[in-house]
Amino acid sequence: MRGFSKISYSSSGIGKHFFSWSIIGAMIMFYSPSTTTYPSLGIQNNIEVCDNGLDDDNDGLIDLNDSDCDCPIIEPRSLIPNPSFEEQNCCPTDRAALNCATGWIQASAPTTDYIHTCGWPGPNEYEPPMPFPDGDGVMGFRDGRIGRDGDEGNPNWKEYAGACLLNPLEKGVEYRFEFELGFIDYQKSPPINVTFFGTTDCQYLPFGGGDDTFGCPSRDPNWKQLGSQYISGGGNKWNKGAIEITPDENITAIAIGPECREFASTVNLYYYFDNLILSDSKSFEFKISEVGHPCSESFTLRVPDDEDLEVQWYKDGIALLNETASLLSQSYGAGEYQVRTLGQNSCKVTKPYTYTIPNYSFSAQLTLCENEKFKFGSQDLDVSGVYIETFKNTNNCDSIVTLELTVLPKLVTSTKVKIFEGETYELENYLFRQKGQHEARILSSIGCDSLVMIDLEYYNVYFPNVFNPSSELGNDRFTVHGNDDLIEIKRLTVFDRWGKQVYNDADLLDTEGKGWAGTNNGRVVEPGIYAYISTLLMEDGIERQFSGSVLIML
Repeated sequence: MRGFSKISYSSSGIGKHFFSWSIIGAMIMFYSPSTTTYPSLGIQNNIEVCDNGLDDDNDGLIDLNDSDCDCPIIEPRSLIPNPSFEEQNCCPTDRAALNCATGWIQASAPTTDYIHTCGWPGPNEYEPPMPFPDGDGVMGFRDGRIGRDGDEGNPNWKEYAGACLLNPLEKGVEYRFEFELGFIDYQKSPPINVTFFGTTDCQYLPFGGGDDTFGCPSRDPNWKQLGSQYISGGGNKWNKGAIEITPDENITAIAIGPECREFASTVNLYYYFDNLILSDSKSFEFKISEVGHPCSESFTLRVPDDEDLEVQWYKDGIALLNETASLLSQSYGAGEYQVRTLGQNSCKVTKPYTYTIPNYSFSAQLTLCENEKFKFGSQDLDVSGVYIETFKNTNNCDSIVTLELTVLPKLVTSTKVKIFEGETYELENYLFRQKGQHEARILSSIGCDSLVMIDLEYYNVYFPNVFNPSSELGNDRFTVHGNDDLIEIKRLTVFDRWGKQVYNDADLLDTEGKGWAGTNNGRVVEPGIYAYISTLLMEDGIERQFSGSVLIML
């Protein structure tokens, strides 16, 4: 049993509770879930056993939920001093106060800014995104400076912050530099190549000899570029960045800021740094990672293998019994997972990993025709309404679909149509020539059957074939007669038998005295047959042309 070879007790020298004692000689140790006895001392203490899933000390708290089982979180220790700009020897009151942040050095002649909630909040025109990622302090820097008040500006104005490392970066070792970069807006903080520089000796800080046009550190032979990352931010937000490096010589001091290319912008570009973590890559690796898709039945979790560490898995702070391998043997469902590691004189736990089984929600609209059905999960739908079903996607995740269904009844419409006798009315694939009632079955825009009832009539337009200009009983003029569906006689032209035009007029309808009076140039023409051409506008908006002949009698 675990309790016979290991006793849990509080010891500030090794974390809190995990200390391995060997059974020496004939010394016998008594083990109880809620009581630990040290026979050689004659002392009996109630204390929580941190990996058995029980409330051993009867305080209502189990395993990692009990303060008896506190262990520090596994986090990389940054080789950069004061990585979040929290430690300070003064509060900033204006620009260029990086000296107030303990451990930091103005690396370039153009000076970076120290912003802290205790003092200066940053430039008015470059308000930092809030809240800060870590604590109350950040560092701000510019990339280039535009001209003002007759000044031509300085495209090589590059602001860098520097620091002597707590321990040198060793040649050939892989390191990771993680940071938070703050963006103001798209114009003042466009995408940037954040660049990381290093040197072999702290005496080379600062660089550039006070020349504000010097530019980036790598122009100094004692400095070299270690790495860079292109980061796009957007408006008023913080984005996380990371740079992987393997130095080819020991590095004792670093500088961070913009890339080396000359600034090209119509405004000053400004950014913020916070939470700068520089450590060997292995220190970043010991964290819980996913194995498989979170919706998969085989989904599980793992931590990196380390033969020097004992591992115990926890869910919601309670030990998962027999889960002592780097790979969690199965999924225990949604919850907060942690791993405790025990090494020689050490106890640590990973940051919590929250596992939630993802589900997705979608909405859709669908229109059906009458007498159609739609298969929606387990339902056959043919009635308008809102329906919800849960489906499994390709990764076995739940997809909740809300469907708004509209079922259209068969559409019956009626229309009145007028044509001239001899014309044809066309509707879809139907042709109609005879007046009367007709039916047409056509497809609507969504493919449903529609029944159209057509009432077809002829236009009633009369062209006289004889008139007498001298008559006193009417019929002394030639014109076109119609009902209200005759909107306008656009034009009427008359020719004699030799084709000579004897009359031409437009817009004759509803005008008294209009029409041909049988004259040409003020004189009555000879009796006989005359030809005409007339253009009519009907109520359907179509202009039609008609021709015929009329007899003049005197």
